[in-house]
Amino acid sequence: MTSSSPSAQDSQLRIAVLLLAAGEGSRLGTHPKALLHRDGKTLLGRFSRAIQGFSPVECLVVTGFHAQLIESEIEKMNTSLTHPMKIIRNASPEEGQPSSVRLGLESLRADFDVLLVALSDQPEVGAKEIQELLDEYAKREGEQEIILPLVDGKRGNPVLFSYKAVSDVLAKPGMVCRSFMDAHPDKVRAMPTSNQAFVMDVDTPEDIQRHQLNLFLF
Repeated sequence: MTSSSPSAQDSQLRIAVLLLAAGEGSRLGTHPKALLHRDGKTLLGRFSRAIQGFSPVECLVVTGFHAQLIESEIEKMNTSLTHPMKIIRNASPEEGQPSSVRLGLESLRADFDVLLVALSDQPEVGAKEIQELLDEYAKREGEQEIILPLVDGKRGNPVLFSYKAVSDVLAKPGMVCRSFMDAHPDKVRAMPTSNQAFVMDVDTPEDIQRHQLNLFLF
C-alpha cells in the first residue's frame, strides 16, 4: 500500500471532517476562495473527493461570507458523493475564523475517533496529506492527542484532533483549537514534514497564478 492510499478503514478509525469555508477572501476582491478552480474542479470539490476514500462518518462545512454561492455548489456536489457534506452556516462570519471553528465543533453529531480540521483554500492538500496525518496519529505517545504538521518550523493545516481533544476543547466555553494547542503543548505531536502542501494557501492574485487556479464563473 502506498502512502497515498487511504488506510483509515484498515485501522478502524472513524474520521470526521470539519472544513472551514466562511472567509470573505478580501485580498482576492471578496471572491470565495473555496470556489477557485483548476482543471474544471473547485477547491471545494477537489477536497470533498479527496476525503471520500477515508469513509468519513461526518463531513461538516462551515459557511459564512458567500454562503449562498458555496452552499449551492455543495448541494450540487452532494448528488455524486458517497459521503455528502453537511452545511453549517455561521451567522456572524465577521467575528473571524475562531467563531467558525467553535460553531463547527459544537455541530458535530457523529461518533468519531479523530477529527480533521481543514481549510478550504489549500489547493495541494489531498488524500496523501490526510494519510500522512493518520500515519503520524498511529505513532502518538503519552498525552498526545493532536497531530500538527510543521514545515520548516511553520505550522500547517489540516490538523488532526482525537475525540478526547475535541471534547476537552468543547468543555471550555469559547475555547477553540488554536488556543487549546497553545495552552496544552504536551497534547500536541508535531509532525515535521517537507511537504509544502501543508503550508500552501491562496490569499493573493499571485497565489492564484502560482497554483494555476481560475476564478469561479458564477
